[in-house]
Amino acid sequence: MPKKQKQIALQDLQRLTRRIPFNHLVGIRVVRRHRDGVTLECAVRDDLRNWAGVLHGGVTAAIADVAVGVAITNHFHRKRRATTTELKINYFLPIRDGKIIARSHLIRIGKTLVVGRVDLFDSEKRLAGAALVTYMLL
Repeated sequence: MPKKQKQIALQDLQRLTRRIPFNHLVGIRVVRRHRDGVTLECAVRDDLRNWAGVLHGGVTAAIADVAVGVAITNHFHRKRRATTTELKINYFLPIRDGKIIARSHLIRIGKTLVVGRVDLFDSEKRLAGAALVTYMLL
């Protein structure tokens, strides 16, 4: 297992995440660092809803993906690049209003692959979904 680097300051993670145009467009914000991951939030807006009036599943999947990517960036202190190789998500509850909260946990850090779990919550802290995301280290 690679030697763990010092964590990046929260403000630096926030700035790095905003610099990616997609994250900025969707409104993904880093709100907390953890030893094993990060917590992100995104406000539910009309342009992020599907035809049923709830948060689009693709937005939810993207937030799960970003949550693991940011956790990897933090873990390796920006010294390793990575790309998504697999994402599996289960949706439990539709998110209609408020925000979506994504809490990532890096559960396996190997030589070439990193696997993370993401718990997805609505504004009321109800579990709305769960994802398993695999990244390949470049």
